[in-house]
Amino acid sequence: MPPLAERLNVRHQQVERNRQAIDAVLQGFEVVASETMTLALPMNHMVQSQLYYQGLLAMQTQMITPKEWSIGARLYLSTRLCYFPWVYPSPRLELTRQSESSLLPPGFRHRLPNAPNSVMNMYNEWGGVAVTAFHLATSLSTRTASASSRTFGTSGAVTRPRSAFHRRVTGSSPAVSDLKLQMSTLAVSADLEKKMDVKHPAYEIITKDYIDEYGAATTLYRHKKSGAELLSVSTDDDNKVFGITFRTPPEDSTGVPHILEHSVLCGSRKYTTKDPFVQLLQGSLQTFLNAFTYPDRTCYVVASQNDKDFYNLISVYSDAVFHPRAISDPMVHAQEGWHLELEKKEDPLIFKGVVFNEMKGVYSSPDSLLNRESQRSIFPDNTYGVDSGGDPRVIPDLSFEQFADFHKKFYHPSNSRIYFSGDDDVFTRLEIMDEYLREFDYSPESKPGSVIQWQKKTYTEPKKEVHPYPIGEDQPETHMMMVNWLMNDKPLSPFEELTLGIMDHLLTGTSSSILRKTLMESGYGEAITGGGLSDELLQATFSIGMKGVKPDDVDKLEKLILETLEKVAEDGFEADDIASSMNTIEFSLREFNTGSFPKGLSFMLGAMSKWLYDESPTAGLKFEEPLQQLKSCIAESGSQVFQNMIKEMLVSNSHRTTIEMVPSKTYESELLKEEQDRLEKIKASLSDQEIENIIETTKKLKELQASEDSPEDRATIPKLQLGDLKRESTEYPIDVTENESNSGVTILRHELGSTSGIAYVVLGVDLSALPVEDIALLPLFTRVMMETGAGEFDQVALSRRIGTYTGGIDVSVLTTAVHPKGAMESAVLDGNHLQTKLIMKGKATSDKTDELFSLMRLILTEARFDSKNRIIEILKEDKARMESRIRGSGHQAINMRMKARYRVGGYVDEMMGGITQLGTIRELLKQAEEDWPSLLSRLEKMRSAILDHETCRDGMLVDITGDKAVLEKIQPSVDTFLMELPGASDGRKLPDFYSEVHPWVAPIKKLMSEMAPVEDEGFVVPTQVSYVGKGGILYEEGETATGAAQVVSKFLRTGYLWDYVRVMGGAYGGFCTFSPYSGFFSYLSYRDPNLSKTLDIYDAAGDAVIAAAEQMENDPEILSQAIIGTIGEMDGALSPNQKGFTQMQRWLVNESAEYRQNFRNQILDTKPADFKAFGERLKAIKDPSTAVISSQSAFEAAKADGKEFKLKTVL
Repeated sequence: MPPLAERLNVRHQQVERNRQAIDAVLQGFEVVASETMTLALPMNHMVQSQLYYQGLLAMQTQMITPKEWSIGARLYLSTRLCYFPWVYPSPRLELTRQSESSLLPPGFRHRLPNAPNSVMNMYNEWGGVAVTAFHLATSLSTRTASASSRTFGTSGAVTRPRSAFHRRVTGSSPAVSDLKLQMSTLAVSADLEKKMDVKHPAYEIITKDYIDEYGAATTLYRHKKSGAELLSVSTDDDNKVFGITFRTPPEDSTGVPHILEHSVLCGSRKYTTKDPFVQLLQGSLQTFLNAFTYPDRTCYVVASQNDKDFYNLISVYSDAVFHPRAISDPMVHAQEGWHLELEKKEDPLIFKGVVFNEMKGVYSSPDSLLNRESQRSIFPDNTYGVDSGGDPRVIPDLSFEQFADFHKKFYHPSNSRIYFSGDDDVFTRLEIMDEYLREFDYSPESKPGSVIQWQKKTYTEPKKEVHPYPIGEDQPETHMMMVNWLMNDKPLSPFEELTLGIMDHLLTGTSSSILRKTLMESGYGEAITGGGLSDELLQATFSIGMKGVKPDDVDKLEKLILETLEKVAEDGFEADDIASSMNTIEFSLREFNTGSFPKGLSFMLGAMSKWLYDESPTAGLKFEEPLQQLKSCIAESGSQVFQNMIKEMLVSNSHRTTIEMVPSKTYESELLKEEQDRLEKIKASLSDQEIENIIETTKKLKELQASEDSPEDRATIPKLQLGDLKRESTEYPIDVTENESNSGVTILRHELGSTSGIAYVVLGVDLSALPVEDIALLPLFTRVMMETGAGEFDQVALSRRIGTYTGGIDVSVLTTAVHPKGAMESAVLDGNHLQTKLIMKGKATSDKTDELFSLMRLILTEARFDSKNRIIEILKEDKARMESRIRGSGHQAINMRMKARYRVGGYVDEMMGGITQLGTIRELLKQAEEDWPSLLSRLEKMRSAILDHETCRDGMLVDITGDKAVLEKIQPSVDTFLMELPGASDGRKLPDFYSEVHPWVAPIKKLMSEMAPVEDEGFVVPTQVSYVGKGGILYEEGETATGAAQVVSKFLRTGYLWDYVRVMGGAYGGFCTFSPYSGFFSYLSYRDPNLSKTLDIYDAAGDAVIAAAEQMENDPEILSQAIIGTIGEMDGALSPNQKGFTQMQRWLVNESAEYRQNFRNQILDTKPADFKAFGERLKAIKDPSTAVISSQSAFEAAKADGKEFKLKTVL
């Protein structure tokens, strides 16, 4: 036993167990000191007296004698590091001698009120004895780009947080010591360290770093011949990520970086099909496959859990960016960017192109217009002032020569930043990239030529601009307004970046944050715009404002924003608010829960935040040192650090603009006329020969788009084989206990390998007692539960407690059809049997689950429904949000509308989230303003019905996900929670909805009958594009929809619909959906320039599937790739909470593991005959429904084509 371990004095009843754990950790340490020391381990409720090697590890050390020199411990873990009792494997321990004052961690010297997670509380709890708690973290929140996404059928942007405060600095250990305890590296760490030292003759190593926050080993290489930089990040994550990023600052708004992003993936030197990207979508196991266009960079990213697939994806992407067909084939630029279309000499000219139509959709959104004008206004002199995505009025100015020159200038390896992460072999990474990089010589002008120039703060006084935005005929003529600041014109330190992130959260992060709350309570507008801090680019900005503002209130709103900031700068923030925000953000950083989004991609985007601007990439991956520095500042001076920042960067900053958006009912028609006039002028200027050339080019492009890739071209794409797939369905653990502890409540537990000390909790409460007319109120009901206060806590106090004690709580609704008892599992569900639950999700560290459960119970039972003003604010926000959603994501609304005609579950979904919900919100807002008591009574009756004393416990379930240590530790909290839940444990039983008809079914079917007969519906909004849907029941109740139907749907999405709706039609997205549970199938388009033509394409899909079946008989590989792509969609990576929730849903639906395995087998065994049968069903679909969101002019044009709709103006 090492001498130090002999000195350990463990004060607890489990002494022997702790000694064994410590021995295991310290085995192999070498003591390099002679002083006599005593290390004691305090055991309180947070630590629960248990130290486990490769298990729960207490991270506190206590000074026995404050006057003595002491030991501070810093744990370097090879996987995730989080605060207080967390779970890790393989630590390295460094003990250092420190003075008494230096031992105290930042934030220690002064007590912070109501900060239970802080070391202050431990300090006071233990009578002032000094304690050090080193919280080493992981993580970086999910980071994504404000980006144009190539993935079809999305909004064109990947969801992202407003700011990037999680991007931290490289920092050394703060310990100052001449006394060290060192150890031999443990197995996992040794492997990572070995990966840091991998050498390759084609590269030189620039730097090596171990990222404590991630448990990641990084090595930055430079390719000797080409000058390319490559960051290799080694972790234990099998979801491997590759990315290549080029700095691509545009000089104008022609959208050239965006068009190039689309175009390079349309064939390359080595991979010669028309669209290798689609081939990969069709037949790979990718967990991420996309590209982003930022204002100053373009990123190409792939991810996969399969090594062979991963290297295939890398090869295709690398060849695409360095050797694209697009730069030598103008047809690619024409298809993806823009072109003039003319089929007959007498026809009018038309602008077509995927990006052109995508950006038409963007420029139809008032929010997008406001954001665009705001960014342009504060960046008048650098690249951020133009639109890298492209302005539809400017895109046609881009020539093919300019397009090709842009690639030549910026897509050189010398201007690239190449990234790998995961558990794959480092040398293989280097070798793969060398195959491409060795062809290029270093270009000394490439990297300097792409440097982003700083926008200087040149405004001596604030500026104001006024611009129009589109509204519909029936919309109120309210204004939008936003105030914007350029916050820095020199680099920010890591400490400043983090402080800005916390400041932003304090101002705008929650509904109770001071600036957001003040604006909403003012009544000057309906919803917040801007959202605060944005710092993913070279320079940070801050924007805040409102939409739905009366013209007379615009100046008042601007004044209120400025006065509120001045007041906060003067008075500061409450200590409780600071503690809450700090805990919220620290929890997020340390949890590092990216959901199904690859963690490695989050690493990459964090690294790129520094690396792109020629700083160390690891500087964007570390946050521990600035976090501790900020805690120290808060401990010493409270909120002064935030006040100083607000004064300097906001209040005293004259580089400020105010953008006012004025409504215009003629905006869209004026743009259309402007475009038509431009096209008429172009045509009038053309000679007969030039017109004939356009006709011929149009014909050639359509022929190219309609042509099939040759077998030789298809053979160039690297592919997996069916034998590369695993046959077994993925299952997650579940343990079900009905009536746990005689509580009447069902408990579901999911014991996973590691959840980093976090417990994920889901509370489900039955909703069947609600009358059907109240279903549409549930979205309001759930928001009110979270945002008006509960019990003794008002809105602000409740938000503080959630932020201080938990990782977050949210409330939603889950409704799902279930498999009836005794019915064949593979049959389409009859829709008569439903599970309807109010779902409350929460998460906390295992030592804080008492508080988590207490808050969840309080919110469930004592949410305040009597806050009239706040509920009116919520309704106004929801109204604005739904209007934006219908205009910007209309495909979702029309899909819900169609499903509502056929299935009870679809009708419920549409009531709560579709066009019907917008009407409900408008009615409720009027009721709240004019007849508040009736709305209050209705909400209170809803709660009473849900929490009926006799029945509510029978319909409750508690779902808990955690690792073994977490589940064991939180059991006392669970027992207390069960006792305190409302309702009688021996109350009446609810009906068994697996055998009895749900009470919502009969009244909803009556409402559905009022929608018959099926009509083609058109919803009028002010927009330049259309969202076109058509759908119906493909499989009736009781019929079997096998897994093969999923393969056909995948094939349609990535084949026929991609080709005809997107490529040839010019829409940004064309796809289909199918549910084997309901039998409902739908076609959908997104940002579509067509309406009638798209419906014709849908009608021909059945024949296309039948033709594909015949082709598969002769070429089985086409079918194999469709099967592989379908399995890839099923097998995506999930976070721990997602695994638990997925398994809970499976249990709730009454779906067996055997059914899932059979379904997977059916996918793997799909035959051409299955395609033929599905195609016949598509042709024979009964009573199909059509729903379209578009402009009045588009519907008039469709009527001229013989397609008439029952119109309703929505906006």
